[in-house]
Amino acid sequence: MFSRRTPGDDELSINRLAAAVERRRAAGDAIIDLTSSNPTEVGLDYPTDALAAALAAGAGEPYRPDPRGLLSARRAVAALFAARGARPAPEHIFLTASTSEAYGFLFKLLCEPGDAVLVPRPSYPLFEQLARLEGVEARAYRLGPSPDFALDPDRIEVELVLRTRAVILVSPNNPTGQSASAASLAELGSLCAARGVALISDEVFADYHGPGAGPPPPTALAAAAGPLRFVLGGLSKSCGLPHFKLGWIAAAGPPEALDPALARLEHIADAYLSASSPVMAALPRLLEVGAGIRAGIAARVADNRRRAAELLVGARRARLLPAAGGWTACIELDPGIDEEELAVALVERHGVLIHPGYFFDFDRGSHAIVSLLVDGDVLDRGLAALVALTESAAGPGPGPAPAPGQESGSSRRS
Repeated sequence: MFSRRTPGDDELSINRLAAAVERRRAAGDAIIDLTSSNPTEVGLDYPTDALAAALAAGAGEPYRPDPRGLLSARRAVAALFAARGARPAPEHIFLTASTSEAYGFLFKLLCEPGDAVLVPRPSYPLFEQLARLEGVEARAYRLGPSPDFALDPDRIEVELVLRTRAVILVSPNNPTGQSASAASLAELGSLCAARGVALISDEVFADYHGPGAGPPPPTALAAAAGPLRFVLGGLSKSCGLPHFKLGWIAAAGPPEALDPALARLEHIADAYLSASSPVMAALPRLLEVGAGIRAGIAARVADNRRRAAELLVGARRARLLPAAGGWTACIELDPGIDEEELAVALVERHGVLIHPGYFFDFDRGSHAIVSLLVDGDVLDRGLAALVALTESAAGPGPGPAPAPGQESGSSRRS
């Protein structure tokens, strides 16, 4: 009865980790959640009066539907790219309800059912779902080896198939924090141009870079030449406003590819008109207010990365991996530790929730993934429990290694 683009009954069943969390919550026991990626739920200060005033002003604007989004909002997005060396024309920008919707628009634009897009591994486990909902195959390409997880165009080239229509890049990567260098971006752009595939660069974490807050990572939009390319961003990460539901696509490329792409993308967007008019009208002011929210998030993340490094410095079986950006920490575990057993044991014994590495498609080694958005004291307690359990003789032992290409995700492992 149901489309194969939706998950089957077996895929909808919860895994051991989710079941352990449900049991603990049903018993009324607290959870120390080190997986939260929602900045509105981790005790950060929000200027609610300023946000409300911006939205109130936007709500008073008349409804003027535009498939690309309000011009004033697109101009504000264009200005964001100036600090990163790109100056997209407002007519090359589309506003969407979210980055996820932006992916859906681009898959509709670029792919016939059965075509393929290349997605990084490890990375956030959403691409497979979004691609499947559009009837598109998500094929993985591996990033370089730990601890750097560098973008390696040679690893992408070997995964290109006849029906590949786009390569997806996430920079900074979620969760590894790796950022693509200008040189690797140029090499990847040349590869995509030569093979006639588009480049989709997800840069939602570009505002969170470095310890030391150095220059932001280069944007794929800034290249003087290259393939048809699309850069994604949004309020969810850039301003810590996921509930305001606004994302954007900025497009660039040779005119013979860009002009027809823009016309077709406008046709797709016109069928939805999903971006909120009050939020679009408020966007210039929201970006001003959001700069302060972003600074607060960046300070929290930097402090928590320092805390994590200090807590793990003496651990024998868990090591904090370096990161160039983002707001997630990757902890590499000794190969003898089964990451799923560890995650379940942490919930059952200590009430601490982490993500095992397979959730993010780590197909080699054993990892624990934690959010650096959480309150520092919460992070301290959770990581202390993780270290104690990994160091304990009674801690989780080795388990079967996942087979290459094994499916992963929070609801797809027993």
